[in-house]
Amino acid sequence: MINLLVLKETFESEKRVALVPDEVKKYFDLGFKVTIEKDAGIKAGFLNEDYKKYGANISQNVEKSIKESDIIIKIQKPDTRIIKEIKIGAILIGLLSPKKNSSENTFYNKKKISAFALENIPRITRAQDKDVLSSQSNLSGYKAVLDAAHEYSKSFPMMMTAAGTVTPAKVLVLGAGVAGLQAIATAKRLGAVVSAYDVRLAAKEEVESLGAKFIIFDEEVLKKSQTEGGYAKEMSVDYKKKQEKALEEAIPENDIIICTALIPNKPAPKLISKKIIEKMKTESVIIDLAVETGGNAELSEADKIIKHKGVKIIGYSNYPSRIPGDSSTLFSKNVFNFVKILIDNESKKININLEDEIIAKTLISHQGKLMNL
Repeated sequence: MINLLVLKETFESEKRVALVPDEVKKYFDLGFKVTIEKDAGIKAGFLNEDYKKYGANISQNVEKSIKESDIIIKIQKPDTRIIKEIKIGAILIGLLSPKKNSSENTFYNKKKISAFALENIPRITRAQDKDVLSSQSNLSGYKAVLDAAHEYSKSFPMMMTAAGTVTPAKVLVLGAGVAGLQAIATAKRLGAVVSAYDVRLAAKEEVESLGAKFIIFDEEVLKKSQTEGGYAKEMSVDYKKKQEKALEEAIPENDIIICTALIPNKPAPKLISKKIIEKMKTESVIIDLAVETGGNAELSEADKIIKHKGVKIIGYSNYPSRIPGDSSTLFSKNVFNFVKILIDNESKKININLEDEIIAKTLISHQGKLMNL
């Protein structure tokens, strides 16, 4: 029997949990014993009793449980105190931020821990049901628009009344990846007039299919602006100057700006300068989903609402944690689908197949070797 442990998140801003109660039975079917650290799910709305109902054990002594576990799953990287308790050769699965945390990587390596960084899951068809970044970004885009509607002092949809007509809010989404597309769809459902900008020309069709206008100013450059993995490339200095000029015209025409633009393993591109912010209408709102990697707006700060000359710039970090119940449910499903490929169906034993592209690209430590760093 394989011992699986789900740890409680320790970051103050993290309300999610890596396994939800109704996913527990699926692990039993794979031959697992499932243990949940006491109160691991409470912030996401899942009680200890909910896990017990589905047959999971609740750990009262987490240090002992860590030492006995074959697989440990957690959303955020564990601290070194936890890593030191993990037994040699065990498996750790989560969002491990491998590029940022060399000290943790050293501990994984010393203990021959097979550490899987879920943010490294490749963008291939077979990996879609395991892609935690996409599932969490989807909810982030949705929640960002709701937060914008809450902070905006006017109505989103057009309203026709006996007293006159209320014009709809104008929303501009910067970045048309998973979060951006969901933000577009949500803003449209709320009745806003929506436009979007992305450096990838491939995003144009998706944006327009949702009923939004796609902003474009250099089509030839956009044709070459996407990596093979589907992400945006960093653009040239000349292109950035053209981009700034175009956005300087487009942004002040809108009431709500949702920022979602990211470049893998690099700081977020600065798309909204202080100069542009000062041209925006009073009571405009900027939601910066890229704040954790530096932000798309010059004045955004992590976990703060900045008000500059009447414009609100909102920079909540860890957006999925602002909707923890559903974020946890999707994360849990993604992780189970990932764990399945680590288990041999016949023997019900762990089998880490390095020839599997998904496994090979997510491993950052295995059998005393560091990988993909």
